[in-house]
Amino acid sequence: MVKIALDAMGGDNAPAEIVKGAVQAIAADKDCFVYLVGKEDKIKECLNGQQYDSSRIEIVNADDVIETGEPPVMAIRRKKESSLVKAMYMVKNKEADAFVSAGSSGAILVGGQTIVGRLRGVDRPPMAALIPTKDGVSLLVDSGANVDARATMLVQWAVMGSIYMENVVGIKNPRVAIVNVGLEEEKGNSLVKETYPMLKECPNINFIGSIEAREIPNSYADIIVCDAFVGNCILKLYEGEAKMILGKIKGVMMSSLKTKIGALLIKKALKTQLKSMDASEHGGAPLIGLNGLVVKTHGNAKAKEVKNSLIQCVTFTKMNINDKIIEALGQIPEQHN
Repeated sequence: MVKIALDAMGGDNAPAEIVKGAVQAIAADKDCFVYLVGKEDKIKECLNGQQYDSSRIEIVNADDVIETGEPPVMAIRRKKESSLVKAMYMVKNKEADAFVSAGSSGAILVGGQTIVGRLRGVDRPPMAALIPTKDGVSLLVDSGANVDARATMLVQWAVMGSIYMENVVGIKNPRVAIVNVGLEEEKGNSLVKETYPMLKECPNINFIGSIEAREIPNSYADIIVCDAFVGNCILKLYEGEAKMILGKIKGVMMSSLKTKIGALLIKKALKTQLKSMDASEHGGAPLIGLNGLVVKTHGNAKAKEVKNSLIQCVTFTKMNINDKIIEALGQIPEQHN
């Protein structure tokens, strides 16, 4: 049984959608056990009337909440009784295998490093987000944790991302590429130029070279490596473009009687394609390289994304990803650490 500490009070739709997602997760995966951490009375209200296996959900009371706008470091230090901090300590103390929250990104990043702590050999844990592509998904790493990075960090992220994609997503020998302004090895800023040869020499990744941003959606690589400044810009552009395209499609389909009839004819096929572009289908973004799994979902996450994030935690934990990361990082050439 994989035990997950879920911050029931984090996010725009807490606690109702968070609790609903937990109920859906334990119904979907028999190996999933969820601690709902938060205000007990509110959680019980959300559970009231729902059918679920009470042996696989437990409420852990936490009277305080870290709000999105609070300074992360101060909030982590002062709000020890918050749902986010209490849930993270459950991972630190080995009461839970993983942590999931739709709450403050800053608090999750700070808490992940200061409470849960880094794995041996990990310089800085990256945020790893799955993004939809033509043939499936790619892993964008770092998508939000480290805006300033060193070449050695990018090499570690490539290794950790490869392990994640192979074991959690199921892609054998995943292709690694570094985001660049051209395909030639000599192109790029100082960080890319320093990182490129190190990735070429790294023994346990399938490095294919540079990738330009326009080719990311075309499934040219399975792991997209960059610092979080670049990665978060790519992620936000992805999200904005998806919203804009969906809006345009809807507008065209509803513009006349003919287009409405056409929409009905392609409804099933279109629904399948749109589902593959839905971020909630892929769960949250894990902070890889900690002494326990920490997953950040979107702040506006609803039950489906919460459910998928919890199931993602089950797969990650059962595959012993952290043991594989420690072993793989030990094989990186000394000068690259």
